[in-house]
Amino acid sequence: MMCLHGTDPASVFLSAWARVDGFTTLDLERALYRDRSLVKHMAMRRTVFVVPRETLSVVQAGASARVAAAQRRQVIKDVEKAGLHRDGGRWLDDVSAHVLEALSGGREATSSELRSEIPLLDGAIDYGIGKSWGGKVPFAPRVLTVLSAEGRVVRASNKGSWRVSRPSWTSTESWLGAGIEPCDEADGVRALVESWLRTFGPGTETDIKWWLGSTLTAVRAALAELDVVEVDLDGRSGYLLSDDVEEQTPVEPWGALLPALDPTVMGWAERDWYLGPYRSELFDANGNAGPTAWWDGRIVGTWWQSGSGSVELHLLEDIGADGRAVLEQETARLDEWLGGVKVMARFPTPLAKELAGATEGDRPGRPSS
Repeated sequence: MMCLHGTDPASVFLSAWARVDGFTTLDLERALYRDRSLVKHMAMRRTVFVVPRETLSVVQAGASARVAAAQRRQVIKDVEKAGLHRDGGRWLDDVSAHVLEALSGGREATSSELRSEIPLLDGAIDYGIGKSWGGKVPFAPRVLTVLSAEGRVVRASNKGSWRVSRPSWTSTESWLGAGIEPCDEADGVRALVESWLRTFGPGTETDIKWWLGSTLTAVRAALAELDVVEVDLDGRSGYLLSDDVEEQTPVEPWGALLPALDPTVMGWAERDWYLGPYRSELFDANGNAGPTAWWDGRIVGTWWQSGSGSVELHLLEDIGADGRAVLEQETARLDEWLGGVKVMARFPTPLAKELAGATEGDRPGRPSS
């Protein structure tokens, strides 16, 4: 995988568990916080990803810088709207300088700590006025979002457990020993498109554009410079790297339990070929995927945890005795690994809510175990 989806903190660990034999949470925590070979970074589609340190340069140039520019414009607009300063750009520059000064010398601090120390950060804007979900949104996390997308600060030590995101922040230079190496935007986009094709290809322009959070113009420019071939995907044009066109040896049927927002589940925009008719049940209204159960290259169900924390499998179709046996084995393996520790999905799906509210004797009536 080229990166792991990091918006939901537990997903990073569960995605690694699904792919790495003998994986423990300490393995990933060591890579993130001691060795720092992996870095949490704001990137494609304004989403937090865990990326290898050596790819930060192209991720920053090909995705993060674009996110930073968009977020900067929005913060400036909202600062002026909230009446904090008539020149939102100047306000953002000033408060950013204060944050960077506070984090100098390798210091780590949480958003709340920075807010208590820097008066300029102690502001908010009304959101969803008159709506049941409305409220005040503080500016401190949004300033940190801009600075992180610009590559100037990073999420450092986590103050919570592996299932909870309570990051402290520090300067990129102090955390990594150097700033992010500059890279041309076009080179960054091309490198990301090539990595996507290596991991997820074949795919369509729509898939790549969505995943990258960019434009068709940028995607087509990258494809034109890469050594790719056009292939037929059930009547639609798709793309593969030219050294990846050899016919693959058939593999034995396989099963897997993947977490919410897993990079494989979220790898393509056009998902019907592996998701089938289950989008409304397994994705929320904003397109965030819940936990999924896979059999032989397709999503066939979900998994969830009962009140006691035990892992339960819920199939949405009959996959036969062999498939059920494999997924039941994976369920038992995950149950043992979690040991009763409950993982709360940040974006619960309709089916997840239904299962959480069902009793042992009144579960949804599709094939399950």
